[in-house]
Amino acid sequence: MKGKVKVEEFLKEIKKELGELPKDLHVTRMCCSLIAISEGKIIKAEEPCLKYCPFRAQDNLYKFKNFDLKEICNAIELKISRFGHFTKERELHRESIEVKYGFSEMLMYALNKKWIDAAVIVCEGSGTVITNEPSLVQGIGARMTGVFYTSPIKEIIKRIEERKGYVVFPETAKIDQIAGLKKAIELGFKKIAVTINGFYGEDLKEIRELEKRENASIISLIVCTTGIDKERAEEIKEYADIVQSCASFYVREIVGKAAKMQIGTRLPVFVLTKKGIDFVSNYSSEEFKNFIQENKKYLISGYHGYMKNPIKMKMGNFYTYLGEVGKLPLRVEDEPNPLI
Repeated sequence: MKGKVKVEEFLKEIKKELGELPKDLHVTRMCCSLIAISEGKIIKAEEPCLKYCPFRAQDNLYKFKNFDLKEICNAIELKISRFGHFTKERELHRESIEVKYGFSEMLMYALNKKWIDAAVIVCEGSGTVITNEPSLVQGIGARMTGVFYTSPIKEIIKRIEERKGYVVFPETAKIDQIAGLKKAIELGFKKIAVTINGFYGEDLKEIRELEKRENASIISLIVCTTGIDKERAEEIKEYADIVQSCASFYVREIVGKAAKMQIGTRLPVFVLTKKGIDFVSNYSSEEFKNFIQENKKYLISGYHGYMKNPIKMKMGNFYTYLGEVGKLPLRVEDEPNPLI
């Protein structure tokens, strides 16, 4: 998988430059630029591949204009100073909605409504985490970008464990979502949601096999898909439930065409299965369930001009529209550039 190879090469470059990998080391990504942080400071960053992203351009926190390395680093430094990311001061609890169609927001609502028993997620400083605490899921995920490598921060691990979180690998902060799922089942959870890094390449088929073998219900949420290859997109189409499109060309071309539902237009989320639609229903008002029919395709968007017979409904704490469309994906001009 090319994503995993790319991250490993990035780590090798750090080791070559410094003589060894720092004990405190975290690797994230923004605008397709891998960034390494140690002791709260950026120690290495790639030039970004993206020239434009609607989320970064219109987010009130970042307000990107040039999409260059300076802006990328400024954004990461803002995460560190304001939210404590990559440090022992890391924010871990939040209940407010930060991203309208965000996965952590949907997970928070699904946990609150008891539709899932637990979520298997990732937090820098602790790696794979199992929790059934809604505010912990949102606190970890609300302002997070992809985490590709991390090392243990004992203060983060302690605070997670104090608030109904289980850190799967407290000694190493290893990121292994399949192992996290197995441990969640061992702990007695049966209805589990798991976030999977699309770029890094964890085995989605193995999740489905585990689900059958253990008689569990597992919903897979695919994040960080920018730069995935065609083969990975085909795997996602076959085995995933819900997928973030990010700046991925192949997610739009392959996954989007197979979707039952698209959420948003600029950075769409694609829902591939009935289980995925049921998951989204926890984030939506009652009109959602009454509207959905089998063998039709749907769009959720703040603009209803693309839809047949749209209805206004509430998602989270805001209002949007749901309507039928002829085919997916629905593309708009205001999308990431270039698609990778």
